[in-house]
Amino acid sequence: MSKPAFSTLLSHVGRRFDETIATVNLPVYRASTVLFDSLEAAAKAGHGASAGVGERHVASYGTSGTPTTFALMDALVELEGAGAACRAALMPSGLAAISTALLAFLKSGDHLLMSDSVYGPTRMFALGMLERLGVATTFFAPTATAAEVAALIRPTTRVLYLESPGSYTFEVQDVPALAALARSRGIVSMVDNAWASPVFARPFEWGVDLSILPLTKYWSGHSDVLMGAVVVREEHWPTLWRAVRELGMCVGGDDAFLILRGLRTVEVRMHRHQESALALARALAARPEVGRVLHPALAAHPNHDLWRRDFTGSSGLFSFELDPALFAAPGAAGIDPARVARGMVALCEGRRHFRIGYSWGGYESLIMPGSIAALRSAAVWSGGPLVRLHCGLEDPADLIADLEDGLAALTASLVH
Repeated sequence: MSKPAFSTLLSHVGRRFDETIATVNLPVYRASTVLFDSLEAAAKAGHGASAGVGERHVASYGTSGTPTTFALMDALVELEGAGAACRAALMPSGLAAISTALLAFLKSGDHLLMSDSVYGPTRMFALGMLERLGVATTFFAPTATAAEVAALIRPTTRVLYLESPGSYTFEVQDVPALAALARSRGIVSMVDNAWASPVFARPFEWGVDLSILPLTKYWSGHSDVLMGAVVVREEHWPTLWRAVRELGMCVGGDDAFLILRGLRTVEVRMHRHQESALALARALAARPEVGRVLHPALAAHPNHDLWRRDFTGSSGLFSFELDPALFAAPGAAGIDPARVARGMVALCEGRRHFRIGYSWGGYESLIMPGSIAALRSAAVWSGGPLVRLHCGLEDPADLIADLEDGLAALTASLVH
């Protein structure tokens, strides 16, 4: 046999190795092409990975999975599914997971019921692409009872979309009752489980059909990767997988590895986030500048009993409402937008430990004013200016001192 040319060697060397070495973390598989020993094996894998089928651990191409992404999918089933018969699919962002789930179960002429307190981009997707595709959406008050939601169901209602607690305003929904209503009417129920997952909530015990996860947040924990996932009951898997394959949704092995690595420490981190956020929430509740703290784990929260029933803990994310009286112009009634803008600059900018950022769920603390007037229709926000905090892994005393300085700066900015 003649010796291969150098260019041929470059294509083949270093591709065979001993896989018997065991390491703590799985190796990262990066792949587009998947190789087969026979045409029969290729055809079998092509069918197994195809839209509407999605057999476990079967790949015909890198988009249908690799050992690294399959490992993460299996982990999500065990952690988020928590004993339920589920499957999991990965998407390149949390919003991609949301949009894929909705597109999977909705078509032109269908009706979507959606909580009024959902993540802003979720609302925009419903009023944008879904509306253009002929899907009608009705928003309902986030604290609506099952009977109130039942009155909104149409013959064409196909999906009930929930988020508990609600984004920015943290209303806790009666998800078990709403999921039971949906199941009794043949409607698919979905919940955005960003706030408490993966440690403090078990949504399939609430009766939902799909749990949507922004793995970008606590699952990663380090603010350096974007990914989302949908965990779904087995009976709905073919419908979801068809949408995943037809939309070309997939993730790379490096990002999947980062999520797998992050989840090893997530329980320890979540308990620290919880501890810090509760300390800050209680400190803020005692401040004269604060009108109300929106944290479900506080006894004063109007949905605290529902939170205690459904959740085993709380995360690092909550909001507080500033006293509207601070922002009334002298001699005038109502809130002066210019005073609000000046006060928010003083409060949020120049903090030592809180940085300004839209996301959350990492090890760092974040602060962001909440502008939600355009994001409510069924339950219009009428409270004072809203501020959302994410409490990271810094010492709670340092975070409290930083906020106290910010509130002092806010008050001073409104005097001069």
